Amino acid sequence: MLQDPLTLYKLIVLYMVDRADFALTTAQISDFMLEKEYTTFLTLQQVIGELADAGMLLLQTIRNRTRLIITEEGKNTLRYFENRINDAIKQDIDAYFRENEISLRNEMSIQGDYYKSTSGEFEAHLTALERDIRLIELTLSVPTEEAAAAICDNWQKKNQEIYQYLTKELF
Repeated sequence: MLQDPLTLYKLIVLYMVDRADFALTTAQISDFMLEKEYTTFLTLQQVIGELADAGMLLLQTIRNRTRLIITEEGKNTLRYFENRINDAIKQDIDAYFRENEISLRNEMSIQGDYYKSTSGEFEAHLTALERDIRLIELTLSVPTEEAAAAICDNWQKKNQEIYQYLTKELF
């Protein structure tokens, strides 16, 4: 039985988001879908938008990354139609997660964002998560947007060293 390609792409996205035990970003899903040449970037963006519009995915944007979270409606839809995803595609997804799990998980477990506070300063808000448990949450006030952006960027690179330093000094 032939099916609409967009429907298959939607099911693949739902399957990936559901299978991961951590939040995936649109970029991570795009990497997989484009590497396997399942679809084009624009079609994938359309698919994700339609899933969000239908209430099957929630999109959370932090700085320049958008996390995808499957809703109950998305889970129910996937359970009902999962058999329409070819076993070879499921194997590709499972292999992708096995090969990239650490980097995929780390990419979303370290978060940094900044905003302008009511005092006129910028606040860099930094978090490190492990399985949705906050290991650390830190807010730094700085005078410029450039400094706040640099802090967020460096948090991505140096978070482990900073966390180790703090725990060593505080325990």
